Amino acid sequence: MTSDNKTPEIKHVAIAGNIGAGKTTLCTQLGKHFGWEIHYESTDNNPYLSDFYNDMQRWSFNLQIYFLNNRYRQIVNIHKGDRTVIQDRTIYEDAFIFAPNLHDMGLMSTRDFHNYRDLFQLMMSQVKAPDLMIYLKADISTLVSHIQSRGRDYEGSMSLEYLKRLNERYENWIKDYTDGNLLIINADDVDFKNNAEDLGKVVNMVQAELHGLFQ
Repeated sequence: MTSDNKTPEIKHVAIAGNIGAGKTTLCTQLGKHFGWEIHYESTDNNPYLSDFYNDMQRWSFNLQIYFLNNRYRQIVNIHKGDRTVIQDRTIYEDAFIFAPNLHDMGLMSTRDFHNYRDLFQLMMSQVKAPDLMIYLKADISTLVSHIQSRGRDYEGSMSLEYLKRLNERYENWIKDYTDGNLLIINADDVDFKNNAEDLGKVVNMVQAELHGLFQ
């Protein structure tokens, strides 16, 4: 398969994974390799993120609505466009990982959570799943190492228990994911950021999945 960002069969590739799994790095690398447009998660210009990590209960609903709105807009624009886009984190993760986790921890009220899920379901009735979902699976030690290496101040107060809860939800969600094509990459076994050979392996895995979509 050759890189062709005008191929109509492939419009939307998305990368899912826990905090620190390497989504943004892989998104950048695959986007450059295949000539895809890259849609990053809004973190640097997110007006709620820092406040959320300082007071999760107060800002959880605001943060989740911001992410939901941002990712829905990305999906709508992907469908409208004529290029292949790779997306850093998915709308599914907000609804099936982060929001229910906050609700179960008592950091989002049941009223807010139901309101959020109703809005998510309405949005998803208007759009379709990614052509290919890439899930970066990672153990807690890998996540912590990546988080520490990037040194974001607002992530400094994140607990191991929080990461473990998220990882459990990711595993439960991904094992039941049937909305589209899925590729699971174990981030514990490959260092695609620093090792060109490992990156090549990942690229070959993605290329094989994309080739299968044309059959």
